[in-house]
Amino acid sequence: MPSIFSYQSSEVDWCESNFERSTVIAEYYNTISNVSFFILSPVLLYLNRQYRQQRAFALYFVSGLLFCVGIFSTYFHMTLSYVGQLLDELSILWTLAVAYAFWYPKVYFPRLFAGGKHFFWLSGITTVISTLMSFIKPAFNAYVLNCIAFHLLYLTRRELKKCNDKRVHRMAKVMVMWWVLAISSWLSDRWLCGLWQAINFPYFHSFWHVLIAMSLLYCCPLVIYFDINYEMPMFKPKLGYWPSDSWPVVVPYIILEEPHKQC
Repeated sequence: MPSIFSYQSSEVDWCESNFERSTVIAEYYNTISNVSFFILSPVLLYLNRQYRQQRAFALYFVSGLLFCVGIFSTYFHMTLSYVGQLLDELSILWTLAVAYAFWYPKVYFPRLFAGGKHFFWLSGITTVISTLMSFIKPAFNAYVLNCIAFHLLYLTRRELKKCNDKRVHRMAKVMVMWWVLAISSWLSDRWLCGLWQAINFPYFHSFWHVLIAMSLLYCCPLVIYFDINYEMPMFKPKLGYWPSDSWPVVVPYIILEEPHKQC
């Protein structure tokens, strides 16, 4: 029986041919495309530094976990090992759990919870149970994790109904656009692999890494924007764009202004 750390011990194998461009890296482009996650974390920390000064622990923690997602995804695609697959998927699960625990709006808490502490513990217990269940059918984990996006989209829709700022609505639309492109690439690689191999272009999973990182570049400031409205009413959140509003592709970030005016 092969070791769980052995190359190709995972039951998941993506469309890209293995060891085609390197004798050490199993899926070359799927591996190097994870550089997008290594860029994502410091960019979020730097551009949203005003928010970081107010809620440093939350932003540092989530950004650090996103960096870990990049590390473990790199390890998995490099080795296609069983351990690499679990580390990749569980790092995503724990990043989502921590983000929910820190940023889930209290107005959506179940009625039986009096405060954030109870919800924090519920998030932790649910994540531990989900972690243990992940070992039962690891190949199914990625589908479940992707389904969480639908709940995030639902929450975003509810929050946008309360907001009249056109820039926020624009940011949400761009976020959804990047996500649709990302999930389309993921599903294409998973379900249409034979077609892409036939035309010698089996690289859609590497596109997924880049596109989902782009989606997160919009998602995180959007979540921060709503968090400020709920948790820091003394500030008025305002959207900024780097490097400039006039550029066709920009990175949004949050500026804090006083006094607060309801969105």
